[in-house]
Amino acid sequence: MSLTPSKQFQDLLQKTTSPLLILPSYPSKDALASAFALASLLKNIGKEATLACENMNEYKQTLTFLEKPENMLSSIAGARDFVLTFNTLRNKILDVRTEKSEEEVRIYLTPENGSIDPRDFSFIPAKFKFDLAIVIGAVDKEHLGKIYEENPDIFYEVPIINIDNHPENELFGQVNLVDITASSTAEILAETLEGADVKVATETVNESLLTGIISATESFQKKNTTPKALKLASHLMDHGADQQKIVRALYKTQPLHLLKLWGRVMAQAKWNEEMKLIWAFVTIEDLVQARAHAEDLPSVLEKIKSNYSSAHLYMILSLETNGSVHGIALAQNNEALLSFAKRFPEGVLQGETFSFTFLASTSDEAEQIILQR
Repeated sequence: MSLTPSKQFQDLLQKTTSPLLILPSYPSKDALASAFALASLLKNIGKEATLACENMNEYKQTLTFLEKPENMLSSIAGARDFVLTFNTLRNKILDVRTEKSEEEVRIYLTPENGSIDPRDFSFIPAKFKFDLAIVIGAVDKEHLGKIYEENPDIFYEVPIINIDNHPENELFGQVNLVDITASSTAEILAETLEGADVKVATETVNESLLTGIISATESFQKKNTTPKALKLASHLMDHGADQQKIVRALYKTQPLHLLKLWGRVMAQAKWNEEMKLIWAFVTIEDLVQARAHAEDLPSVLEKIKSNYSSAHLYMILSLETNGSVHGIALAQNNEALLSFAKRFPEGVLQGETFSFTFLASTSDEAEQIILQR
């Protein structure tokens, strides 16, 4: 009898010694919280996880009230060694030394007999330092950005667990915990752990999982809030997760710089009745005056969406230094967001956020492009 994906997931967690958790380039709070939960879970069973995300530096200050793994990287460069082997059956090596310069490393070998036959050399890659990769909240490998582009071999040499709830998911893992009816990846993880043979979920794990569910359902207000999500949330609260603390952290306790930036964005906001679009341009001066950073913009956009339900589409744009405009967009429903995303095929749709770039040298030119139907 074959094992279920949930049982395969549990077995791989028990066997791994060096797990790697991978997030999309632009992870949702649900994906982040799920990764934190899984890292805490692995720590509880003596496994130190590494969390990788191309834009990790932009997300390190997200969900600061949750426990995070010690190793949070924007690159997994150096994830494997390469082995230079010399066959010493016919000619022993008496000495090996290295010499480094700015542009090269030289290896000096002293043979026992005469010269060295090049046929005695081999150069092969060693195994990856990670023996398990868990991808959270990505519909395909390409959404992992440079983590995948710079390390494609890891996806063919290491077991992959794919955890996601998006219908577009390409089922690229050897183990696929994919449920398109789930509200969130956190819900999938919570359900999997609830039925696990070994109970290792602590209050820390449960709090991260509940954070993911609350974030994805906007505190159980969205249409994706299913009876199963409510049941699992109740189970997590019964086992130590503090709902009020999470809600305060996500929605009520806002840093001053974020409130200032929100105010500056709303002061410049525009409305397009035909598209039901509320949008605004943000400048470097806005960020400087608010003492904020570009990574704060998604949070501001979420606040705009939660306070202006009459719009169908929400957008923040910013001029780049290379004559282009970068934008992020949210929508009231997935259909509206997908429809807009078709206009910018090079953009990245991750969860409920669409990130895109297009050529425009002025805000007026960008406005004309955005408002084209």
